[in-house]
Amino acid sequence: MPKNKTPRFYFSLRSPYSWLAYREITTFHPDLAEQLEWVPFFEPDETSSRLLTEQGGRFPYSAMSREKNRYVLQDVGRLTKARGLTVTWPVDREPVWEVPHLAYLVAARQGRGHAFIDAVYRARFGRGQNICDPATIEDIAFEIGLDPRELAGASEDPEVRAEGIRALLDVCRDGVFGVPFFVHGFSRFWGIDRLDEFIAHLRDQQVPAASVPEPLAAIGLGDRATEDAHAGGCG
Repeated sequence: MPKNKTPRFYFSLRSPYSWLAYREITTFHPDLAEQLEWVPFFEPDETSSRLLTEQGGRFPYSAMSREKNRYVLQDVGRLTKARGLTVTWPVDREPVWEVPHLAYLVAARQGRGHAFIDAVYRARFGRGQNICDPATIEDIAFEIGLDPRELAGASEDPEVRAEGIRALLDVCRDGVFGVPFFVHGFSRFWGIDRLDEFIAHLRDQQVPAASVPEPLAAIGLGDRATEDAHAGGCG
């Protein structure tokens, strides 16, 4: 597993848990939101699967069972109620997840990545819209001031498709098996249940060296005490 110096947030525009993690980070920790590397996690279509395999990758995710889907609906209902939110559940019929996620890469290039994520989540979980419909992406692009055709057609652009494969290869290298997934150094945190631990981990990295307790500093653990403390979570 690579030791990433820049903390990464693997998110999915499909996932309600990623949506809730996004809200928590941008609302309560905007300074950290700017420090993160935001990497899209999406189930590859046939073309992306082939390209990923050709480069030695294998997407580490299996389809959700009906039982798990029912649990997610119930669990997200509890989480959103506790946060004073309401959800309009979308219906995904033969989705192509490259459509929104590769459009995100185009938006991010133009400095509008966060605005795009926010608008997509509002469309998906606020209005129950199909975010795999290029027409929906066109509307979102227009809303945030970007070229609708460029974003809606991102999945057909070979250069953007290649960038998406690089993101999926990062998913493979970092061992990301679900979202939201947070990576920093050798530490991994999985699920919104581990978001607070991830935030605490990053805050600890910002503590000046002079404030590290002397016994830890003396044995060289000042920089590693939190980094190696936890490898994952659940959510």
